[in-house]
Amino acid sequence: MHLCGLGHAYSGTVKKKIIIIGSGFGGLATAARLLAAGHEVEIFEKRDKLGGRAYVYEQDGFKFDGGPTIITAPFMFDEIWARAGKRREDYIGFVNCDPFYRIFNAQKQSFDYSDDELLTLSEIEKRNPADKRGYLNFLHSTKAIFNKGFIELADQPFLSIWDMLKVAPDLLRLQSYKNVYSYVSQYIQDDFLRQCFSFHPLLVGGNPFDTTSIYAMIHYLERQWGVWYALGGTGALVEALGKLICELGGKIQLNAEVTEILVKEYQGKNRVGGIRLADDNLKQADEIVSNADIAFT
Repeated sequence: MHLCGLGHAYSGTVKKKIIIIGSGFGGLATAARLLAAGHEVEIFEKRDKLGGRAYVYEQDGFKFDGGPTIITAPFMFDEIWARAGKRREDYIGFVNCDPFYRIFNAQKQSFDYSDDELLTLSEIEKRNPADKRGYLNFLHSTKAIFNKGFIELADQPFLSIWDMLKVAPDLLRLQSYKNVYSYVSQYIQDDFLRQCFSFHPLLVGGNPFDTTSIYAMIHYLERQWGVWYALGGTGALVEALGKLICELGGKIQLNAEVTEILVKEYQGKNRVGGIRLADDNLKQADEIVSNADIAFT
């Protein structure tokens, strides 16, 4: 199924034909950036709607976001629209969540927290006053993890063992060999509070009991830029990116499963040259970007 047509290309760029496999947020963001840079882009999505992990399920008149439901770095979305000379606010609205979370235990007791430090400390006071100092120490420690894991390393490719070895000393110093729950437990005594400050790996499909403590940086990241909700749900944000891609001249093919990335020899080296679809059709391209799951790719 074809959704969008070709538009214009920006001058000053060596125009390439680029195929993107998968339409998760990574694929959509990449498509918008490449289109804004003047390339010809076509997305192939095997499902009937855009979104990937952010697919929206519909049943009995209700809609359910299948994946992420909050935004913790809104400026990243603003940058995508800015690259295209547009404003994100004209396509989708973001609302700040206050408090960030209301967490319940099995006894239906609740815990609120946000970037308001006094509010968080007052909530801790209700549970275990002795954990107030521990929380402040935990918060201070997450800043160092945030600076290394997000500011320095989040956009860096790790393509070899050497890339990992170079950062290993810093990761060891930050106790990345511990899981998130164990890391938090160093600072917090109350078990419910430990859960409140270690659940963040769940946001990316991880288990707090076996996910590296590097993910404790999410706690600091939330305090840095807040926790936001896209009006209309995550699906509305997917639709907004799809609209932007269409306006920039991108093509979107739905119900179009890719079964193979084609490789050809060029100047003595193997290079990608296109894709094969489930219906055996071949599509040629200068470059291929796969936003499919890494194991599937």
